[in-house]
Amino acid sequence: MTTASVHIEELRALIAGVLEIEPEEVTDEAHFTDELEIDSLLMLEISTRVETAYGVPENTVVISGARTLAELHATLISKLASETSAQPIIRPRPLPDPAARLFLFHHAGGSHLLYRGWAKLFPQDWELCLLEAPGRGQLQSLPLTDDCDRLVDYFHTAIAPLLDRPFGFFGHSMGSLIAYQLTRRLHHGGDPLPDWLGVSAYGAPRGEAGADDRPHLMSDDELRGWLRNVGGSQPQLLDDDAVWHKFAPVFRNDFKLLGTWAPPRAPEPLPVPLSAFGGRRDRLTDEDSLLSWRPFTTHFRGLELYEGDHFYVMNHRRPLAAAITAAMRSAAA
Repeated sequence: MTTASVHIEELRALIAGVLEIEPEEVTDEAHFTDELEIDSLLMLEISTRVETAYGVPENTVVISGARTLAELHATLISKLASETSAQPIIRPRPLPDPAARLFLFHHAGGSHLLYRGWAKLFPQDWELCLLEAPGRGQLQSLPLTDDCDRLVDYFHTAIAPLLDRPFGFFGHSMGSLIAYQLTRRLHHGGDPLPDWLGVSAYGAPRGEAGADDRPHLMSDDELRGWLRNVGGSQPQLLDDDAVWHKFAPVFRNDFKLLGTWAPPRAPEPLPVPLSAFGGRRDRLTDEDSLLSWRPFTTHFRGLELYEGDHFYVMNHRRPLAAAITAAMRSAAA
């Protein structure tokens, strides 16, 4: 969810729910105290629900002094706009004039930390840009985003000023989908295109979703067990109850993003060289799924497999970085 999704009708329904009245009774300019008879306890309940729904800091509503729905709506938009000043791009080694930029997109349930330590593995004149989805890492105060198009919008806005030189995209798992969709967005908008697109541990879009495409609908125990069985998460996140309960909402959010995304019916091949990567023992994405990316590009650069499961990237950072560097250089030549 981003500031654009703070809809006044959602706030109207939220307040009406607390007051147990019909939403239309909460007009934009109805005074909270005089007309809606909201006392301090009801305002505290409204504040708590707003904080939960939009991820704003505790007591934001109470402190704001908002007296009407219209004022509360404006307060939230302003608050979230200021929160988003924390950029979703982490540059471990900022350069004043990089020869190229490589944008890295993380997996479902993850963060930019998947790529911690990668910068030193790439050419010294390259700038790595690690993308962070809202609701985690340095953007933990922001609401999670469970819609693919909204997340692509968010990243598009963030990276637009950085597309002034050769660049490439690499995404792992969910990050592959985001990188692909962002490339499509750039293409359709006439914006600069990446010299190269790398997709890892994620199959090409297909028309019909299978049962494993909707783990967000599983119960908590089922989701945890499914992740353990398919190797869809690092064991330390699943084995510790306290850690799991902290990350479970992020997993569920990201799997909803994946499970509710509607693939394009007849996507045109992108005029961008594309390489696929995967783990030989990945139970979520097999070799055929990775090879199915071939018709989605006019320049399929092949598939590279490494020993390991869905998170093979953790044990093959150096050879993977070398392969990415070679692919980008070849594509740009």
